[in-house]
Amino acid sequence: MQSLKISLPAVDEVRKIIMDMEIMDMDHRIKPEKDYGYIGITSPVSDEEIEKMKEEVIKVKKVRKLLNGRPLEIEVVDKELELIPRYPHSVREMLQGKLTDQEITDLRNSFDIIGNIVIVEIPDNLLEHKELIGETTLKFTKRKSVYMKKSPIKGVTRVRDIEFICGVNNPVTIHKEQKIRLKLDVSKVYFSPRLTSERKRIREITDDGEKILDMFCGVGPFSIVIASRNKVDITAVDINDVAIDYLKENIRLNKLQGKIHPICGDINKVASEQLEGEKFDRLIMNLPGTAYEFLDTAFSLVAQEGIIHYYEFAHDCNEGREKLERKAAEHGMTVTIERCHKVRSTSPGMWQMVFDCRVHY
Repeated sequence: MQSLKISLPAVDEVRKIIMDMEIMDMDHRIKPEKDYGYIGITSPVSDEEIEKMKEEVIKVKKVRKLLNGRPLEIEVVDKELELIPRYPHSVREMLQGKLTDQEITDLRNSFDIIGNIVIVEIPDNLLEHKELIGETTLKFTKRKSVYMKKSPIKGVTRVRDIEFICGVNNPVTIHKEQKIRLKLDVSKVYFSPRLTSERKRIREITDDGEKILDMFCGVGPFSIVIASRNKVDITAVDINDVAIDYLKENIRLNKLQGKIHPICGDINKVASEQLEGEKFDRLIMNLPGTAYEFLDTAFSLVAQEGIIHYYEFAHDCNEGREKLERKAAEHGMTVTIERCHKVRSTSPGMWQMVFDCRVHY
């Protein structure tokens, strides 16, 4: 293949020039060999162009110093170079030629990675290809297991039905994020890897000494992330006993600065029976869809000037703002919405929103 043979000290400068000329072969590696470097080219280079390259390159002080009096050599030679491996950028790309164009369009390009497990969503019209899609996803992600969503999130425990497709049939994994580890069974507990940035955000605005209530804690992603860096006292509640068992294990798995107190039960009942009279500086209400039903409990437990992080599915900020202001007024309080932003898209035009709600008595 056509290549430029270049005095080694000048290789980088020549590379810049031929990139600007748009003739550099981007499919093959640059090869250093003894006193020379070789760069593939995609178009012929004239003697006149080579002389112009030399004139430009020799102006560079660093090149002159490294050449140390030796002549600058640039010439066109025939040299085989190593092909750069090109990896597909998506599962869809890997499936080209194996599914029709319409089937590839119908396939969702996103999926959830939880530890060594991938959870995919496959449309009904592609179920006959689920093994192919699963195997391709496994190869693309380099994880150990692929499961398929079989139902929406449902019930008070927020668990969905899943079906094993390929790899290792083990729904228990350890998920890593923000330098913490979370052990969980994806078939028995709720967990979203898509809230990593949101959990980090809450951790970074939390101060040492805060008393926090994680009202729907699951296996503890918010609680563990916050307590990993902050000297706080967290009460973490969930109605799913399996999730609470994993939370207890996750407390042991991680080195925490703060303390976490797991409680299994319905938050309304826990509030009236175990938390009566207590006030919290920060409350986390990550239960979009039904969090509104628990706002009475939240307002009864929030401290003066405390913050409620309220999560809701909404089209914009106005919907949640009105609910929070109305509910606060019922308790003789006012609120300031210090922040409202989109956490993630759930469907066209619909978002999981978070409202940072400062409460005033």
